[in-house]
Amino acid sequence: MAEADLVIGEGRTLAAHPLRAAVLKELHARPFMPAETPRRILHAAFLLDTGAAARDRAALSALCSSRGLPTPPAGAKHHHVSFGGADLRWESHAEFCTYTWDLPSPGVLPGMLPFQPPAVTLASPFGEMPQPGPLLVAVDLHLIQDTAEDLFLDKAFNRASLARADVNDGLAEIATDFMADPSGFVRILVRDRGLGAEAAGALVQRLLEIETYRTLALLGLPEAQRLAPAISKIEGRLAEVATAMTHSEGLSANNKLLDELVALAAELEADAAGSLFRFGASRAYMEIVKLRLATIREVPVPGFPTWQQFLDRRMAPAMRTCFAIEERQDKIARKLANAADLLRTRVDVELEQQNRDLLTSMNERTRLQLRLQRTVEGLSVAAISYYVVSLVHHLAEGVHQSGMAEALGLHFDVGLITAVSVPVVVLGVWGVVRKIRNAHGDHD
Repeated sequence: MAEADLVIGEGRTLAAHPLRAAVLKELHARPFMPAETPRRILHAAFLLDTGAAARDRAALSALCSSRGLPTPPAGAKHHHVSFGGADLRWESHAEFCTYTWDLPSPGVLPGMLPFQPPAVTLASPFGEMPQPGPLLVAVDLHLIQDTAEDLFLDKAFNRASLARADVNDGLAEIATDFMADPSGFVRILVRDRGLGAEAAGALVQRLLEIETYRTLALLGLPEAQRLAPAISKIEGRLAEVATAMTHSEGLSANNKLLDELVALAAELEADAAGSLFRFGASRAYMEIVKLRLATIREVPVPGFPTWQQFLDRRMAPAMRTCFAIEERQDKIARKLANAADLLRTRVDVELEQQNRDLLTSMNERTRLQLRLQRTVEGLSVAAISYYVVSLVHHLAEGVHQSGMAEALGLHFDVGLITAVSVPVVVLGVWGVVRKIRNAHGDHD
């Protein structure tokens, strides 16, 4: 019996759809892990190219096997294991993977600042396996009990970029400046005011996802900046071609312009195809960030922007740049198609004009050939008639000289017979030629 089959009675089941088990598991692919305050969480995300996901899974399996720990099941998208006092959470995504180390923390003791000791002294577990791919996200999240002390925030964060908010109906406060510390980690502080382990774990995961997905979303900006000059060049050349179309004459000139439009369209399509995934992914990641921010229910802390406000001010322009480039690509593609259609219409009209002129010329040549044929037919009638009359003359002369006419008592005049045969022969030959011509016409 398959895992997703439905048991409806003793010894009887209903066969499930082949994808039912996978669909059911997807809702539970990345469950929240409880987090007991205080905790120190180091999170990293690595981009994966073709084949890197399989190598990453193999490296994780080798690490777990070397420690006598369970390995990730085949096809699993997440795995959780404990290494002594630290917990490792691994997740596999479409184009990246994440490693999250959950470490115990003494909290913030009197006279201490959060994020102590520095993350660089705690990141040694990341070095126990090969790097899956280029590092994109590195987060140092400190979950501590709330205190009324705010002075240490200015020492832990850049005050100019600090974003703070009360979340989960005031049961916690979150703070970050979205900037990398000297070790390369982006610091996030969570002050617990009674969340509980389950709620704290859910909040921590959502904050890590916000930082991960907002960084992934911004990958579209360099692509947009790379494409902008090429798009501007195509726009300018399209305007020049459109202007030239108003003055171009002749099939050769229009074909040249059409070839240039096709080349511009091919160049634009190549860039659009290359950026299609990146811009689509950025749009999807941005939507995830918005959903996570809505879920944590931010309430502003006086004097500071919320995470939503900070990202709207700093991140939204970058996303608009990506979407504007995508929209420009689409509009230019339509304009190129319209211009090419106009030129093709003009070329087709010119070709039709040429074809018409060619047909007119062919008709004229046909008329000339017909006239020549009739002339030849007339000469042919005369020539054939001459030869036939000559034969009649020779025949009559032979009969006369042989004496056959005198023997029969006939008066035989060769000249008269020849003269009388001329119209008869001419009419006969003309009739035969006409009949042959008419027969050819019926056959055609």
